[in-house]
Amino acid sequence: MLQIIFLGTSGSTPTKERSMPSFAVKHEGELFLFDCGEGTQRQMMKYKVGYGKLKAVFISHTHLDHFIGLYGLIETLHLTMTFPKPVEVYAPRGFEGLLINRYKFINVKEIKEGVVYKGKDFKVSAFKVKHGREAYGFVFEEEPKRKFNEKKAHSLGLKGKMFREIQEKGFVKVGKKKIKLDDVSWEEKGKKIVYSGDTFPCENVVKAAKNADVLIHEATLDDEWKKEAEEREHSTSSGAAKTAKKAKAKKLILTHMSPRYRDASPILKQAKKIFPDVVIAKDGMVVNVR
Repeated sequence: MLQIIFLGTSGSTPTKERSMPSFAVKHEGELFLFDCGEGTQRQMMKYKVGYGKLKAVFISHTHLDHFIGLYGLIETLHLTMTFPKPVEVYAPRGFEGLLINRYKFINVKEIKEGVVYKGKDFKVSAFKVKHGREAYGFVFEEEPKRKFNEKKAHSLGLKGKMFREIQEKGFVKVGKKKIKLDDVSWEEKGKKIVYSGDTFPCENVVKAAKNADVLIHEATLDDEWKKEAEEREHSTSSGAAKTAKKAKAKKLILTHMSPRYRDASPILKQAKKIFPDVVIAKDGMVVNVR
């Protein structure tokens, strides 16, 4: 099960409806946080996202609204867990100087472009985006999975340990017959989630999000405020939608709404004209990636 839980979907400052930027990815019982705005730990409590499974936190850039909640989260882990499990924090250069280093269970690592974290059957990669200072987006991508046509495999005589053997060697012998792995199985592409971080529309996001199952893209402002978005190196709704269209993403989720929007329908309407499969993220929204 691959699941996204939005914890905070506002930009710059919170509102009554929206907390500060953060979302969690659940994968096979493990938890990963992307950005950690103020109040993230409370949002985790509210939406029943348990601390105990937290493996790593990925900070896109060092603007306060994207990482200040990490302090409270770490202190809560320190106070509520007798032996906190190790948590890795991936952040841009210089971040280790911003983090209180007395917590032995926290390991801060500098982000560089490319693969930054490898799990059992997935990886997290970072790519640079256009947002003033050093800023990154992230790709969470599962490894391809081998799927068996069990009916065909059994009909050809495969059973028991032969399934492991054929995966390790690429073939097995059943009597005088040589059965190849591709004869009884196929490779299914893993799921891919891409997060833009804060960014002005740029080709790096398009490349990273190519054929993504889900693109989570900031849309701070609607098209009426395009000039302001350019000056602040943020994206408008149309800018995010054009990125999704170029990347041929399957689904677009817009987040990081300016607090000026009580009603985000103008942002959604503009984006839908360009990219139909789009939704506005809301705090507590859960997306199952299938």
